Parts: sequence; structure tokens; C-alpha cells
Amino acid sequence: MTNLQVIDCCVPVGTPSLADDEAEATARVFKALGDPARVKILSLVATADEPVCACEFTPALGLSQATVSHHLKKLTEIGLLDREQRGKWAYFSLNAVALEQLAGLVRIAEVVA
Repeated sequence: MTNLQVIDCCVPVGTPSLADDEAEATARVFKALGDPARVKILSLVATADEPVCACEFTPALGLSQATVSHHLKKLTEIGLLDREQRGKWAYFSLNAVALEQLAGLVRIAEVVA
């Protein structure tokens, strides 16, 4: 009989994996980003120089105000967006801490240029 050699794909991972609670929290973030409208909202906010008024998303996305509000609520609840009330209007900006954590999760050598 010959000795079986471990092939490269079966070598144990060198870094510890996420804890169960971290994996669940991360999955909730990715689930929230599973809708193209939410990804577009994040993109619009990320490219803006200042917080974006909720009223600006409806024409930019071509969605109803109720649908936009639903998406903004989901992104705010998950912690990716911060909401600031100014009179009757809500303004949204990126939550820097949440996005930094998200960026750390998606830094894949083949994707990062």
C-alpha cells in the first residue's frame, strides 16, 4: 500500500473561521444586500459628498416611495446606513464602521485589484 498524501485543497485553513454569532451577523448583512435596489442605494450614498435625502432615491431608482422607504429601513436596521432626521426629511449616510467590517469580509485576492 502507498501512503496517501494530503493534496493542497485539503490542507487545514491557517486562520480561524468566524464564530457562529459573527457568521450569523455577516449572513444578515449579505441577505440585506441581496436586493439590487439596496446595492444601488448604497452605491448612491457612497458616491455622494454629503448625506442623501430620502426623496432623491425614488426618481434615481424608479421605484415607489413606499418601496424605497422599505429598502432604506432594511439598510438602516442592519447598520449599513445612518439616518438623520432634518425636519420632515430623512437623510442617509454610510455607517463607516459597518462598511469597514464589510470590506474586511470581502477582500478576496481575485476580486481586489
